[in-house]
Amino acid sequence: MTTSSLAQRLADHIQRLLGGGPFAPPRGWTHMGAVICDVSFQPRCNYKATLKPRLVRLQANWPDARTVRGFQERIAREDLALAMNFHHARKVATAHGIAGLLAAHGVDTHDDLRTWLDLQAHRAALRTVKGVGPKSLDYIGNLVGRSQIAVDVHLRTFAADAGVPALPYEQLRTVYEEAAALLGHDRGGLEHAVWRYGSGTA
Repeated sequence: MTTSSLAQRLADHIQRLLGGGPFAPPRGWTHMGAVICDVSFQPRCNYKATLKPRLVRLQANWPDARTVRGFQERIAREDLALAMNFHHARKVATAHGIAGLLAAHGVDTHDDLRTWLDLQAHRAALRTVKGVGPKSLDYIGNLVGRSQIAVDVHLRTFAADAGVPALPYEQLRTVYEEAAALLGHDRGGLEHAVWRYGSGTA
C-alpha cells in the first residue's frame, strides 16, 4: 500500500477511536534541566507515575538549572541520580551528554533549543549522544514546542491496530504526519492524543 493509503487508514482509525478533536499539543518545559532529564530518563518508564513527579521536584529544587549552563553547574557538583531519585547510569550519562553537547553549541534556553533544532546538522549532532535515537530527537522537539510525531510503542501499537504494517521509524512517522494533515490536526496534538489513549492516561 502507498503511504497515502496507509495514512487514510490510520486517519479513519483515529476518528473512530478518538473522535474529531481538537487535540491539545503536549505540554513541555521551559526549565532546561527538566527538558534534558525528560528526554534522557523517559525511555521504558511510566511517565505519569514515575518520571513526571521527579521532573516537577527537580524544577522546584534546582531553579538555577532553568538554563543549560545552570544545569551543567548543578550536575558538576551534585549527583543527578540522587537529585532525580533515579539510579540508572546510562540515562544519567545521556543527560550529561545532551547538556554537554548543547552547551558546546551555545544552546542555553528553551527558545535557543527550539530554534537550534531547525537545522538538520544540529539534529544530527544531537544524535551522536549515546542514548539519543530518532524517537528521542522528535520527542525533545515536542518538549520545546516544535509539534512533531515521536513514534513510541503506543503509537506503533495503535497503527498496527489500524491495519498499518510494521514500518521503519521514519516511514511510520510520515504516515502519522500525513494522517494529521488529512484530519487537520496539529501533529504534536495528534501524537499526544494517541499516546494518552495507548498509555491509558486519556
